Amino acid sequence: MDARAPHRAALLLTLFAGAFLACSEASVFPPAGDTLALGTWGGSNAGVIVTDTAVHVHVGCTFGDMPGNVQLDADGRFTVNGTYVLRAYPIVMGPELPAQFSGRVIGRRLLLAVAVNDTVENQVVALGPITVELGHAAHMGPCPICRAPSAWRR
Repeated sequence: MDARAPHRAALLLTLFAGAFLACSEASVFPPAGDTLALGTWGGSNAGVIVTDTAVHVHVGCTFGDMPGNVQLDADGRFTVNGTYVLRAYPIVMGPELPAQFSGRVIGRRLLLAVAVNDTVENQVVALGPITVELGHAAHMGPCPICRAPSAWRR
């Protein structure tokens, strides 16, 4: 396998997520400098719990974390590095892997894509894009949201 393949895959995922988020429905955007709203964001097979210190994300039976106080740009977009566990159900097998979370807030909806650098399988795994809504419960099927986010580890 070409050593540059994971980097190319990450670049392609970033471009795909950016194009998807750019072409998504226009609405009222949050003001520049605003942050991702605190609370529970839920959707179909996806959930996000936001506190002032950490953000916990579930996509299906996987989960990840990123630091809280996520800053949004003038169009409601953000890109934040964090960690992700792909092998999480029925028991957490780990390990935590480096990940990049890219999203856009449109009104009370969050469109989110995650690029996970799976160092175990030597590939980049794309999760999403997903849509979750602030104040809605996540409908997770067999994999419930496992915990509220703990303070982000440095």
